[in-house]
Amino acid sequence: MKKPTPTTEGRLRRGSLAALTATALVASVGFAASAPASAAAPEVIAVDFSQSTGAFKGGASGMLYGLSDDGVPTDAIIAGARPLNLTQKAPHGAQHPNGDPLEVEDAFFDNGGEYIMTNIQDYYADWSYNGGRRPADFNTYLDIVRTVVTSIVTESAHPEKYVFTPFNEPDGGNWYGNWGTMKSAFLADWKAVYETIREIYPEAKIAGMGDTRWQPTRTREILAYAKANNVLPDMFTWHELGRGSLNSYRAHFAEYRQIEQDLGISPLPVNITEYAMRRDMSVPGNLVQWLAMFEDTKVDAQTAYWTFAGNLNDNQAKGNSANGAWWLLKWYGDLDGETVAVTPPALNSADTLQGLAAVDEDRKQATVLFGGTGNGIQLDLSGLDPAVFGTTVDIQIREAEWSGQEGEAYTPPVVVAQRAELGSTINVSVPNDDRLSAYQAVITPATAVQPVADDTWRTVIEAENTVLRDVTAFAQSPTDDWTFAASGGRDVGSTNKVTSALTWTVEVPRDGIYRFGAVAGVNGPAIGPGAHALFVDGVHTTNIDYEAGFAWNYRGRGEATIDLAAGTHELSVRMSANGTTLLPGSDVSLDRFDLTLLEGPETATYPAVLSRSGDAELDYAVGDGGAVAVSGEQAATFYPTARETGYYDLAVTYSTSAAAALGLSLNGRDISGLGADRDGSWTSIARVHLAKGVSEVRVSSSEGVSVESLTTTRAADADASTVTIEAEDATKVALGGAARLEDVAQPTNVSGRQVGWIGAGEANHITVTRPAGFEAGQYDLSVRYSNAEKNTGHAYNADIITRFLDVTEAGGDTTRGGFRHNYSWKGFWTHTMPLDLVTGDGNLQLGNASGSAPNIDWLRLSPLTVGTENTRAVTASVDATASTRMVAKKAHVTVTVTNVNADAIDIEIVSPYGSKSIANLAAGKTTSVSFNSRLVSIPAGEVIVRFQVEGDQTTHEKKVAYSAQG
Repeated sequence: MKKPTPTTEGRLRRGSLAALTATALVASVGFAASAPASAAAPEVIAVDFSQSTGAFKGGASGMLYGLSDDGVPTDAIIAGARPLNLTQKAPHGAQHPNGDPLEVEDAFFDNGGEYIMTNIQDYYADWSYNGGRRPADFNTYLDIVRTVVTSIVTESAHPEKYVFTPFNEPDGGNWYGNWGTMKSAFLADWKAVYETIREIYPEAKIAGMGDTRWQPTRTREILAYAKANNVLPDMFTWHELGRGSLNSYRAHFAEYRQIEQDLGISPLPVNITEYAMRRDMSVPGNLVQWLAMFEDTKVDAQTAYWTFAGNLNDNQAKGNSANGAWWLLKWYGDLDGETVAVTPPALNSADTLQGLAAVDEDRKQATVLFGGTGNGIQLDLSGLDPAVFGTTVDIQIREAEWSGQEGEAYTPPVVVAQRAELGSTINVSVPNDDRLSAYQAVITPATAVQPVADDTWRTVIEAENTVLRDVTAFAQSPTDDWTFAASGGRDVGSTNKVTSALTWTVEVPRDGIYRFGAVAGVNGPAIGPGAHALFVDGVHTTNIDYEAGFAWNYRGRGEATIDLAAGTHELSVRMSANGTTLLPGSDVSLDRFDLTLLEGPETATYPAVLSRSGDAELDYAVGDGGAVAVSGEQAATFYPTARETGYYDLAVTYSTSAAAALGLSLNGRDISGLGADRDGSWTSIARVHLAKGVSEVRVSSSEGVSVESLTTTRAADADASTVTIEAEDATKVALGGAARLEDVAQPTNVSGRQVGWIGAGEANHITVTRPAGFEAGQYDLSVRYSNAEKNTGHAYNADIITRFLDVTEAGGDTTRGGFRHNYSWKGFWTHTMPLDLVTGDGNLQLGNASGSAPNIDWLRLSPLTVGTENTRAVTASVDATASTRMVAKKAHVTVTVTNVNADAIDIEIVSPYGSKSIANLAAGKTTSVSFNSRLVSIPAGEVIVRFQVEGDQTTHEKKVAYSAQG
């Protein structure tokens, strides 16, 4: 592992925390176990943008059972990841307690989805289906087929966007595993099912065969039969699940296309309807290898389902947050145009550097996605067209770091920024020592402001590389398909003794507040939420709180802030704060620690050139300098993140040639009051309430503006606009029916008491008194809740259940929010739902007549917007010269001023020989004034030119020298 000097400024990589104490041996902390990454030569991945490999397909980010319910996950998460295809259970099917396609289709199609596949056999409750046996009377299954297809045709708003999958893994435990004895039955059954579907819905699209793995013999015989009997599928499917598929998939695909050619079948669309294993999910560096393969062969593909529905198959965190893998999916969803030739160090080699690249000439943008190695990387770029990109380009590289399955990952930092001249191959060095990371390189024409790399000081250490006391380091093999990922392939567990501790030293560059983070696994179902004590220089400073998770090896994140002076400090994560009592919930696995210097409020800038244009028919134009021109129905769409729920300033910088209204939509809700009242460069700011995690922001203008960027800045002082209501506050919360106050057993992160038994009947609700001053308008309702309900489950998944909360305004409407399962009745998460109120004082009733609602700790009601501001940028610049000459034997000083602003200016010129004013000098105009010294000679000196730009009260000045005269 690379081990830079701990005091190095900027972003330090893994191993940069020195885990040494006065008595600890180097070998005991593991830094000497392997050569540093810098010792290995960088691996080269070459991209030739002049060699097109076809139109970008974008279908490899599909998923099996990735959505569970309306609102789970949120629209922003779906839209950002942009899955184009999806497999869900059969409508009204019993295989899972959620994931009905009729419940999730609106969210999927509204957020960019193209088609949903439905597994008809998921109508059965058991796995394997029907006990793993083909029904003795196959007509009973044909009846199920009729029921499912009829439901889609009559109940879906988009039946034409469905693809029916009659058989799921028929070569495995589902009816036809023994091909020697079941071949004839399968072929006859395929024909019967195919004809039944088409009888009900002649336009239906049908997919098959859905085998557990590539089966060439079965495939050839099935396709031959299907062609001969006019029952060819509209799409061919199979699964590529294990790590070995990274070596063999391309050969499988080539063999499939050869079979089609041999049989005289035109190439069918292919969907690899399950790919990757537990070890891959949430891991950007693994998933980029799969995406590269499938995009290379132009197929659609869906990640497999190993844990539970509703979190994009472990590729997003909690209800509304990104993890590292989500950012990779988002980058993949950003691509458009043509894919181009990429040459990695070796194709068809698992766990190696791989990548894919695309060039979008309309947007003047080239992108490379790459990762999968623990060595340094060199990116070799060639073939960029100067007619598109000009002669100078900017290259920005961002890192999607693995953050765990439930570990929130915020806007990826720029780790490399380089300006280069086009000509020969451009070489870009990418510092990397983490095989779990993936990277996005974006190449654009040189922008108005040259990009720079993020210089935030940050450092990282593996938990197993600290000094361990009364804990155990466990191996978590990165090559084992069934093992959830761990950074460095190890983690530390058995953190269940009063004396347990992990200790190391760190040198920080300056006095300040630092954020400490831990990637950790919390066994929520068994324990609940967790906590550790953080000691600095032997003193208990704060606790690290961990929200409940799925299991010890299913990792989330805990954070705390600490005040450190510049220099060396000993940090220690301990299981007891006082040395005698074990903290409740301390038995938490620890994987990786990081420490980051915090400087000012949380802020992030999103260049418009990296925004999405949405509908291809409404693509915006990219102008010089990286601004994007939007008008009419065009929009630039951004996906900013918030580290905590609260108020943020959304600042849009743009320019316009005339007065223009600025449209700003936040998660589909319009923010008014923004725009320019004249031409110029503008910044429009809306102070809005953001939920923790990802939001979707769309910027538009009917009249037309050129958008430069969106910047988010935490505005914590505005949090005073939020009203918090504890559920146990009887002065504000009235209990109805069975709803009751309850204590919560330890360990818990409840703030006091909870209200439970809400819902499952109209009478069982709570009524919240409307806070004073909260009149009609747009609000966010944040709910601290617990929901650990689940079905009995199958061997391969947890069958978790979403609970819903219906919020009814007296005299107004009802709004429903979906609250994802959060593993423990003792552990609480926060979920924010939109709430639009139409009365001035109607109280709020919270319940769920049709099912159980989540348990509630507290509620927070926040106005969506608390202010807007529009500011015109003023350019303060003049050209001025001063000269001397003799007039009538007297020395004169002449000053010439040119207004180079876009606005008129008022000028005052001060010289040693007097002052003069010039009013309203128009843009681009020049004027001169002369000062008579009344002396026969004058020494060298200077004049001061003071000026104000129209509309700006700031006085600017420029000093201009003149030479001696006489």
